[in-house]
Amino acid sequence: MAKRGGSMAGAMARLWAPWRMAYIKEAEKGEACFLCGLPKQKKDRENLILKRGKSCFVILNKYPYNNGHLLVAPYRHVADIEKLTNAESLELMRLTGRAKVALDRAMKPHGYNVGVNLGRAAGAGLPGHVHLHVVPRWNGDTNFMPLLGDTKVLPLTLAESWEMLARRLR
Repeated sequence: MAKRGGSMAGAMARLWAPWRMAYIKEAEKGEACFLCGLPKQKKDRENLILKRGKSCFVILNKYPYNNGHLLVAPYRHVADIEKLTNAESLELMRLTGRAKVALDRAMKPHGYNVGVNLGRAAGAGLPGHVHLHVVPRWNGDTNFMPLLGDTKVLPLTLAESWEMLARRLR
């Protein structure tokens, strides 16, 4: 973090995440909504879908911040949380809870970031389809690599993460 005038007051912190460029370039192509398209393909393992509910599903994030980074989303293409039906809202939260339990058992994180980015200004990469992020965190998971080497170390492949979590969410 850069200091200005010898103090942190007024300083702007920057988080460099160069591993996200593949995601940005894919989003810029203007392709169809992946949260709508992937569940229709019925190729859950290939598409990283871990759990299907009646109105919502759990999928591994293809461009994770950490291993086990999950998205919980309704099947229906809806842009904002107030547009969800009561059934979708309930299942979204219940699947989030189940996802957390599966992550607890499979990966034993020390904590979580759970949240929704609404609108591009808030960081939503897919602002047209509301989804909840479940990001497992470990003490010390941010180290010198992202800061000095512009590299995020993810010790598991997406396939390994899928294997660890799929059986625990079924």
